[in-house]
Amino acid sequence: MKRRRERGEGSIYWDDNRKRWIGQVYVGYTPAGKRKKVKVTNKNKTKVKAEIRRLVRDLDDGVPVAPRGYTVGDAVEGWLRFGLPATAKATVEKHKSLARTHIIPSLGHRPLHELSAEEIDEWLFDKVDQLGTDALKRLLSILRRSINRAQARDKVRRNVALLCEVPKGRPGRPSKALSLQEASALLRAAEGKSLHAYIVVSLLTGARTEELRALTWDHVDLDGDANVEPPIPPSIQVWRSVREDRDTKTLKSRRTLQLPQRCVDALRDHKARQDERRKKLGDRWQDNGLVFASRVGTELYAGNVRRAFRIVAKKAGLDPESWTPRELRHSFVSLLSNQANVPIEDIARLVGHGHTKVTETVYRLELRPMLTRGAEVMDQIFVDPQLDPQVDADAENTDEDR
Repeated sequence: MKRRRERGEGSIYWDDNRKRWIGQVYVGYTPAGKRKKVKVTNKNKTKVKAEIRRLVRDLDDGVPVAPRGYTVGDAVEGWLRFGLPATAKATVEKHKSLARTHIIPSLGHRPLHELSAEEIDEWLFDKVDQLGTDALKRLLSILRRSINRAQARDKVRRNVALLCEVPKGRPGRPSKALSLQEASALLRAAEGKSLHAYIVVSLLTGARTEELRALTWDHVDLDGDANVEPPIPPSIQVWRSVREDRDTKTLKSRRTLQLPQRCVDALRDHKARQDERRKKLGDRWQDNGLVFASRVGTELYAGNVRRAFRIVAKKAGLDPESWTPRELRHSFVSLLSNQANVPIEDIARLVGHGHTKVTETVYRLELRPMLTRGAEVMDQIFVDPQLDPQVDADAENTDEDR
């Protein structure tokens, strides 16, 4: 005689309309006191029995039963919506773009409880020709955090993404530096442009673009004080950035930089033009005290700077698609290393690095064993042709000798 299934073992029956075996088991109660029922279906009765036994075993072991219809896409969208409450808006948008471009189209349809480590490995290796290693790390991090949130809400038993490693992705575009001739051409091309002072200060001080976009006039001293001992030179106080918390990248990045004379001259001209525009616009000018601002005084976006920089780069004879504003900082290190002898410790302090390892690792192609100080060297490198007409003549003679 066939044994009757005991209470709690679930039930299995044939659905003639669907032509499938249906298994069901009760897995607890809702907050309202209603019993929760989980169903599994398959044309194979043995598979339905096996799945019912697994569900019953999980219940006996005290393991929450994950919902069958909950997908990877549901987990990722849930994390994007609720898992980033205190994250910067730009970071949230970057996570959304990565998830909705690379995770959800590939894995989103998979039931979360069926997702395996092998599937994640295959998905990551399919991306190695499209994305760099850092982007792959971010993708796996998003997936791990999404599944972790779902696991905390009893949507899945374990986080299989924790079992996977990041493969090596496509090599990124290496940063490069301008030669002295290219840098000089860029400075000449920038004259008269709205980005002239920005390019001069970035190239001759090594300040980050995110720091210059947040620089205010009350953190700029164009006069210094020669009547004290020791004399105070013209300088900028790099104490802020456009990051979400308005702070610099690291504590070491908060620094005061002496300005080369060429920067002082460019900033004075820039301030005069900005004052004229402020008077012309009147109430339409939004005074935020920014040194480098939009046409109405608001903060510049990174895209604004890139577009204006490409125009100047093209005029200077450079490929505008091959150069970005951040490479002015690399060029600063390169020019110091190729034209002078300053200890690497001084260079690290000038560019705001916490220690020399970062300088050597990130800027290793631009560094020589010995490097020196900044502002005085830059004044020697970029001699103003109006002050020393012999410079152009020397350059012409050099070309003829070649």
